[in-house]
Amino acid sequence: MFRLYYAPGTCALATHIALEEAGASYEAVPVDFGAQAQRSPEYLAINPKGRVPALVTESGTLTETPGLLLFVAQRFPNAELAPLSDPFALAQVQEFNSYLCSTVHVAHAHGRRGARWADDAAAIEVMKRKVPATMTECFELIERKLLKGPWVMGEQYTICDPYMFTIGTWIEGDGGRHDQIAARHGPPQTHARTPGGAKSRGHRRDPNLLDQGTSSPFSHFRHGGCRVRKE
Repeated sequence: MFRLYYAPGTCALATHIALEEAGASYEAVPVDFGAQAQRSPEYLAINPKGRVPALVTESGTLTETPGLLLFVAQRFPNAELAPLSDPFALAQVQEFNSYLCSTVHVAHAHGRRGARWADDAAAIEVMKRKVPATMTECFELIERKLLKGPWVMGEQYTICDPYMFTIGTWIEGDGGRHDQIAARHGPPQTHARTPGGAKSRGHRRDPNLLDQGTSSPFSHFRHGGCRVRKE
């Protein structure tokens, strides 16, 4: 059984969703950021980076969301979470997820983790003020140029979709102009596939992951503080 170390509201949600989609046997282990548990000697022994997610497997521990998502797709090929037999299409999947990881996530982090890049308080405030614009620019590029529809990579649901969904839940809190994006493109897809049809994943809309209290057009599921369904 895998162990997924996560914290609510983080990018670990993407791997959490992928494990559910794959039907994997796993234990979700919360890391209490409020208590700085990610900096504890116990957790640093698991992930020296002091961040989430971390996925403990029988072969060792993996970190970084693009790597974890690809691992899940390759480990569970019958789930059809990536075009594993097409090198170019798989590279496109990695290209998209790398953009989320290296650009969109970093733009988001400037609003909350500015001390990673600057010590000067004024400089940190300038970074915070820039976040709404940079996050909006990122999502406008994604929706204008990168989304193929109806899923990120086209007709096939892939590991790009839970990652895109996860990052999308941050835009409202970042002050990004999600209202204009939604108005122009319609409501974004959630990670769960529409019920019905051979590729349906509607049965994986686990009520333990539902978050009915959110107002974000990107946010329909929560992560953490829940009992994960075991099949």
